[in-house]
Amino acid sequence: MSRFRDRTEDFKDSVRKVAVSMGYNESKVASTMASFIIHKPKERSPFTKAVYFTLERIKEFDQFMSKHRKDYVDLHRTTEQEKDSIEHEITAFIKVCKEQIDRLENSIRNEEANSKGWLGLSGDKFNAATIAHKHGVVLILSEKLHSVTAKFDQLRATRFQDIINRAMPRRKPKRVAKEANPVNAALANPESREAKSREADEIQAQPRRLQQQLLDDETQALQVELSNLLDGARQIETKIVEMSALNHLMATHVLQQAQQIEVIFYQALEATNNVELGNRELSQAIQRNRGSRTFLMLFFFVLTFSVLFLDWYS
Repeated sequence: MSRFRDRTEDFKDSVRKVAVSMGYNESKVASTMASFIIHKPKERSPFTKAVYFTLERIKEFDQFMSKHRKDYVDLHRTTEQEKDSIEHEITAFIKVCKEQIDRLENSIRNEEANSKGWLGLSGDKFNAATIAHKHGVVLILSEKLHSVTAKFDQLRATRFQDIINRAMPRRKPKRVAKEANPVNAALANPESREAKSREADEIQAQPRRLQQQLLDDETQALQVELSNLLDGARQIETKIVEMSALNHLMATHVLQQAQQIEVIFYQALEATNNVELGNRELSQAIQRNRGSRTFLMLFFFVLTFSVLFLDWYS
């Protein structure tokens, strides 16, 4: 016969009786009994809430960029102002996510500084493992944000490249063809009575020719100035594309440095554990040295006393 008996049902009956005596109705009694089986989920810590909030913002950023990708890249779907507004919203998304990640990193640094004990060493191994886990979570968020911003950098580079391609063909200055003066044709007429009228028309046409020449010169000067402005705009757009590429390259290097910092952090944790083990081994060696010294002194004392006793006895 078993010495132990399951008293779960008795416990449930006791709880039900107490609940009824306190005035609970059937729904409250059922919820109380269910709480013994289905436990309420634990409340998330502020760090976990901030991590989930940042992850949701990054997902929203990715969805927004995927939704407006064609509007931002296609030349004829939207205007330049609408594209600039889309880029402004994406920049705001990136700023919010970056600030949230910086807050998480600062909270981890503060927790790490508060958890350090004597001589700057970590006092609790569990706390050190928790801090390392939080560093890994923040690194994952940084990698997710970097992957999404890399997509946006590609889209922006595509847009600027399209602008440069549209600005590449230069407009060559066109010379305004001089219209043939009908007076020249009239000069071929041998009639003497029309000669005077042709001379008068020619005299009147000279100021018009001068005015037309001035207009042609001004037009050519404007065309040259516009061509120079177009060259300057093209150089500026090329520099913007280069800056975007450098920004992407810098973000890649920052991510690599973050990974290296994580490796250094884990190596520092391992070195701290090795130092603690070394201190323990040193303390044990010191204790063993003391014991062996006492044993040797006792051995030599007994040996000397034995020799003296034997000498006296003989």
